[in-house]
Amino acid sequence: MRIEGVPASAGYAEGSLFDLDQPPAGYEAKAGAAEERAALEGAIGKAVGRLAALIETADGDAAGILEFHIAMLEDDALGGPAFASIASGQPADAAWRAALDGEIAGYEASDQDYFRARAADLRDIRDQVLRALSEDSEAAAPPGAILYGEDIAPTRFLETDWSKGGGIALRRGSAASHVAMLARSRGVPMVVGLGAAAESLTGVALLDAERGGIVFSPSPAEIEAFRQAAASFADRQGAARTFLTEPAATKTGTAVRVQVNIAYPTDVEGIDIATCDGVGLMRTEFLFGKALPDEETQYHAYRKVLEWAGDKPVTIRTVDAGGDKPVPGFTVEETNPFLGLRGIRLSLARRDIFRVQIRALLRAAIHGNLKVMFPMIATPDEYAQAAALFAGEQAALAAEGVAHRLPPLGIMVEVPSVALAPEAFADVAFFSIGSNDLTQYVMAAARDNAAVAHLNSVRHPAVLRLIAAVADFGREKAIPVSLCGDAGGDPAAIPALLEAGLRDLSVAPTQLAMAKAAIADVAV
Repeated sequence: MRIEGVPASAGYAEGSLFDLDQPPAGYEAKAGAAEERAALEGAIGKAVGRLAALIETADGDAAGILEFHIAMLEDDALGGPAFASIASGQPADAAWRAALDGEIAGYEASDQDYFRARAADLRDIRDQVLRALSEDSEAAAPPGAILYGEDIAPTRFLETDWSKGGGIALRRGSAASHVAMLARSRGVPMVVGLGAAAESLTGVALLDAERGGIVFSPSPAEIEAFRQAAASFADRQGAARTFLTEPAATKTGTAVRVQVNIAYPTDVEGIDIATCDGVGLMRTEFLFGKALPDEETQYHAYRKVLEWAGDKPVTIRTVDAGGDKPVPGFTVEETNPFLGLRGIRLSLARRDIFRVQIRALLRAAIHGNLKVMFPMIATPDEYAQAAALFAGEQAALAAEGVAHRLPPLGIMVEVPSVALAPEAFADVAFFSIGSNDLTQYVMAAARDNAAVAHLNSVRHPAVLRLIAAVADFGREKAIPVSLCGDAGGDPAAIPALLEAGLRDLSVAPTQLAMAKAAIADVAV
C-alpha cells in the first residue's frame, strides 16, 4: 500500500516502523495539593535540565529550538493554569495535561500553518513533563528505523542516532516545523501529511522523501524499484560532490556565484569557505530567542562569521521577526502575521531594538566584507528610514571614538511592489530576491501550507517574470542581484532561475554540491 504525502526533507529510507505515539507510563497521585505542586515543579525542573543537557551538544538551529522550549517551560503563564488546577484538587499530571492541551488546541486552530506547526513543540513540552512526572523514559528507536506517528517532537529527533540511516513519516506534521528544518540540515528523509489512512501499520516500509510517499508491506518488485530510485539519488549526490570544490559554471562556461545561507554563527564551523563564494544570507532571528540580545552578543556573533569568511562577502539580514518568526518581547500577535508588522516594518516601529542591532553591525563591519540587507521592504521610504538610522548610529559611534564602518545597504525583493517597480529603488547597493515570500505573495498561496503546495512554485511564469525583471534592471543599472530563497538550492528550479538572468544564488550548505552540479548542466 502506497500513501502519498508531502516531502519535507529529500532522501530515501528502508526499515522497520517505530511507533512514535507510545503513551507515557501512569502517574501515581500524591497525598495532597502541596505534594502535587512540588511534583509538578520538580518535573518541570527535570525537563529544563534535560533540554539544557541537549543544548551542550546541539548546533545553532537545534540550540535555538531548545532555548525556545526552556523559555516556554520557565514562563509562568504556561504553568499557571496547571498550578491553579492543582490548588483546586486535581493531580499534577491531569492538571498539566489539561493546561497544555488547551494551549495546543489554540495553536492547532490557527489559520496560519506556521502556528499549527508550533503545536508540535508544545506537545513535546507537555510530554517531557508528563514523562518526568511518571519517571518514565522514551524507548529508543532501533538503528535505521522509520519513525512513524502523528507528529514528532524536536527532542525526540535530536536524541535519535541517525548515523545508521532511518527516516520520519508523519500522518500530520508540517514542512515548516522545527523538526523538518532539522531534518533538512542533517539529510534525514522526512515525509509529512500522510493522513488518517496511514494508521495502525507495522512491519517494514519504504520511505520516498524525494517525491513524497511511503509504501507499507512492499512487494519484491516494489522493493527493487525503490532501491533503484534510492541508488540513483545517492549516485546523483555522489556525482555532485565532485563539483563542490570547483567554481560554479554553466555548460557553456558562464560563471555563477554560489553562496550559502546560515541561521546561526556556529553553522560556519562545518563549512569549508573554499567551497562557496561567501554568505548570501545570514539570518539573525535565532539571536532573538530567549531574550533580546544586547549589542556585545550581536557584535561577537557577526564578527565570528566575518572573520571566517575572510575577504569573501557576508550578507547579514537585519532581524526578520514577525510573520512565521515570532520573538517574545518584540513581535505582536496579529490575525494575519504574514501581512502585518514584520521585517523592516517591525524594526522601524521598535527603533530602540533596531538601533542595538545597527551598532553591532557597524562595529563588526571592520572585521570583514560585510553587506547588510533589510527584509520585507515595500516602499522606498522604508529603505530611506532604515538607511538614515544607520547614518545616525555611524555618527554616534564616530563621536564616541568607536571603530566601525558603514557597509553597503541593500534590500530583500520579496514584496511584489519592489519586483514590479525596481526603478523606485535605484539607490540601493544590491538586491537579494527572497523567493519563498515573493512566490507566496504572487500566488496567494502560503509557502508552508500543504493544501496549496502545488500553487507555490517559483517556476510559475508570473514569478519568473518578476525575477527576470529585477535581474534585467540590476544589469542595466549595475546593481548586483542575487537570490537567497529555497529555490536557489533546488536542482529542478535552477535552470529556470539562470534563464531568468540570475548569476548569483545562495543555498543551504547541504545543497552546495547539488546546486553546483545542476548549474553545470544548464546551457546559458
